[in-house]
Amino acid sequence: MTYANNQTMALWKAFMPRRNEIKNRVNEDLISMQVYPESFSFSNFDINAPFEKWAAAEVSSFDSIPDEMECFTLGAGLYAVFEYKGLNTNTSIFQYIFGTWLPASDYVLDQRQHFEILGSKYKNNDPESEEEIWIPIKLK
Repeated sequence: MTYANNQTMALWKAFMPRRNEIKNRVNEDLISMQVYPESFSFSNFDINAPFEKWAAAEVSSFDSIPDEMECFTLGAGLYAVFEYKGLNTNTSIFQYIFGTWLPASDYVLDQRQHFEILGSKYKNNDPESEEEIWIPIKLK
């Protein structure tokens, strides 16, 4: 998808009724993951640049994957973790991360997956919702 043609709602609408088919889940958390190609740029952001979006759950084994679902192994590495409270449609946290925090830090983005953990305090479209935002980083 692209940010201009954001299909996140459709993705989750298709995933949520089937999430309980996933065996070997390690917890009830859900994961919203973005896989950006190497050409994707946050500093020269293009709303039409394509990327992959996944609705996922962490499992202890890939032994029993439901039909029409795929396995994904998350790459290991260092992540900056941000605790966010607010509406999931508010992009100011990402503007802060990429526009303020990252440039002032000792880190640069690493070419790995970005994801959000939607735990028990996550409430879609609720200003009291809480989630963790994981951004892959490496030392400058």
